[in-house]
This record gives sequence, C-alpha cells and structure tokens, in this order.
Amino acid sequence: MYPRMAAHKHLMPVALTIAGSDSGGEAGIQADLKTFAALNVHGTSAITCITAQNRKHVANIFPCTPKMVHAQLETVFYEHPPVAIKTGMLYSHLVVREVVRFLRRHRNFLLVVDPVMISTSGRVLLQPQGFAELKRFLLPLAALVTPNVPEAEALSGTKINSFDDMRSVAKLIHKYYHCAALIKGGHLPGARQASDILWDGKREWIFSAPFIRGARLHGTGCTYSAAITAGLAHGKTLPGAVERAKLFINGHIRAQKVHA
Repeated sequence: MYPRMAAHKHLMPVALTIAGSDSGGEAGIQADLKTFAALNVHGTSAITCITAQNRKHVANIFPCTPKMVHAQLETVFYEHPPVAIKTGMLYSHLVVREVVRFLRRHRNFLLVVDPVMISTSGRVLLQPQGFAELKRFLLPLAALVTPNVPEAEALSGTKINSFDDMRSVAKLIHKYYHCAALIKGGHLPGARQASDILWDGKREWIFSAPFIRGARLHGTGCTYSAAITAGLAHGKTLPGAVERAKLFINGHIRAQKVHA
C-alpha cells in the first residue's frame, strides 16, 4: 500500500492509455500521449509491452508481467484517476485478464478498446488466447470498440466486402459485445474515401474524409482511438468525440505526408 495523500488535482481532464511502447515513436503509448497532449488532456500510461520497431517492421516484443501492469494501473488510479481510458496492444491473455480484473474494480470511466491484433508489417500483436479473453471479458466493459476492417471481420466472424457489410457488422459487434462499434473503412477494398461507421445500438453515424495518397499510416489507428478517448475525457458525447477525432486524424495524416 502507498502512504495516504490528497489526490493531485489537474486543470486538464485525465486519460489513461494501456498499450505497448513503440521505440519508433509513431504508434502505441508514444502516439497516444502525444495525442492527449495535443488535445489538452493529461495523459497517463500503463505499458504492456516494450517493442523494438520502426514504421517498417516490429523486430522484437518484450511483454511486461501482469504484476507490473497491475502496479502501473494501481499507481495511476491512486493519484490520477482517469475520466477516459483506451487500450491498445495487450499481447497476451494474462495481460488482458489482469486489465479486466483491475478495471472491474474501478468503473467510473469510459473505456475505448482499440483491438490491436496485427502490425502493418504482419507481426502478431495479440495472441489468440488473448483475443478470446478480449472478446469475452474486456469488450463488455467498453463504451466503444474501434476495429479496422480485418479486425471487425475477426470480431464478427463475417467477411466485409462493401460499405453495407460494414454497417451490418457494426450492428453485429454491438449485439455480440454490448458496446458501441466504430468500424474504420480505410482498409475497405475499392473505397473512394475513408468512411467510418459508428453504431451505438440505436443510431448510426457516418464519418468520411478523402484518402490522402502517399501518406504514412503507421500509428494512425492508435492516434485515432486516443483522440476519441481525449474527446470523451473532455465530456463530449460519443459521436461528438468521434467527429472531432476524425478531423484530428485527417489533419495528422496530412501533416505526416508533408513531413514524409
């Protein structure tokens, strides 16, 4: 136990990211904290894995123990209780289980789950048993899950070949896991623009932006979900947070192209 002290009061809302560390600085914890700072949120973190990676490939993964993940969560919640939380790379079923066990005891927050499964270069970032635990135990705690098309297919067991398929699968994911679903359409074959579908169980929203050719996309999924989390931390509604985040990520991708 830690000595009793008054909780630190932040002028900014607090958000927490539970994810892997990216040595290249463009994804994971690093992308999340940069996004929180850009959107006037005090960012805290619990690192699940240390990775050796750059934008081209993940060279190695060194998982943190569940005990270390728990210790990070405990100390963050003790002094910086978050208004909103996002999860990213969790890697193993042991880490997923520890995160679920901890969050079940602290329910006064909004949770965004980015179901990070495979890196852009093809490296597995969530082991199969971890994916099963994420579906069974973590998603029912979430306010929102933010899969891309391949991740949405894995969550729903349904192939996505069209925009209408995305709409149907968003409803399936909500039905299966009882959380809102934002399916990101950037991976949809033949799409003319990046259109995302949000379904909260009652209403659908569509958020679209033109594709930006030649831009670097590594870490954009992390940044997008972190921007949504920041919006929720500021008290925005779920569609309001997604709308703001869509504008933010579009500007981020444009900036990446300019500096490529």
